[in-house]
Amino acid sequence: MFKETSVFDLKQNVFEEIHKNWMLVSAAKPDGTVNTMTASWGAMGELWNKETVTVYIRESRYTKEFIDAQEYFTVSLFDGHRKELTLLGRRSGRDGDKIAEAGFHTELVGGQPAFAESKCVLVCKKIYETPLDPKAIPEEYLAANYANGDYHTMYIGEVVACYVNE
Repeated sequence: MFKETSVFDLKQNVFEEIHKNWMLVSAAKPDGTVNTMTASWGAMGELWNKETVTVYIRESRYTKEFIDAQEYFTVSLFDGHRKELTLLGRRSGRDGDKIAEAGFHTELVGGQPAFAESKCVLVCKKIYETPLDPKAIPEEYLAANYANGDYHTMYIGEVVACYVNE
């Protein structure tokens, strides 16, 4: 059961959450179809006097279509579930129902898609997006992360609601 709370009441270490535990970035298309992807690149903090989440999504990712089609997206945090998060990061929703395959249960939290198995859900309103400029990326990072030219788009979302699973 999710309960709304303030982001200031969260006690998680954002570096540990994003790097070690990973997160799911999710959105629904206008027809209600939901897709998600595992992410380990992102940031949480403050920008423009708003609490924000920044996520990076490659052009090739199916989830990008969902994020682009809506004004909102969610970030779901987990304790454990590494096997399921790995599956959700490696499989494309274009090829089938990877959410069901992972054994996760989608539910609406704050009117946006999230998962019953998550410990925390941040509902984010897109306030900025921009493709990363390959010319501005240092060569060492370009070679290591973009050899195939599949660049990221950066999305910044204002956290409009925060829920914890009790």
